[in-house]
Amino acid sequence: MKTKTHEITWPQPGGFLQDIILQFKLILRLMGDRRVNFFLKLLPVAALVYLVSPLDFFPGLVLPFIGALDDAAIIWIGVSMFTALCPEDVVQEHMNALQKVIPGAWRDAPEETDIVEVTPRDVPEDTHPE
Repeated sequence: MKTKTHEITWPQPGGFLQDIILQFKLILRLMGDRRVNFFLKLLPVAALVYLVSPLDFFPGLVLPFIGALDDAAIIWIGVSMFTALCPEDVVQEHMNALQKVIPGAWRDAPEETDIVEVTPRDVPEDTHPE
């Protein structure tokens, strides 16, 4: 029997804020997963430490707009590198769990079906209790 694989994609409701929340939940799940390398888990931690540390590449007092952008860029780079370097199957497993996706393969029904012929028979009316 020939099996066909079809990918079904559903439109994701929400927007930017829901994507950030989903990414945050994914990072928390990956941080708690033993299959992810310990040293790899230092990337998001280092990004958070940089965010709260007084050291800054571009101080916010001198260049206020650029000072905020470099903090956001460091967080984005740390998170992106962390999820990109984690094992793909582990990331996909956690994403499926977060999005409530059940992985599987699409299979068409067999084209040939057996037809069963049945002959009708009369049922006496007196056998039905009233």
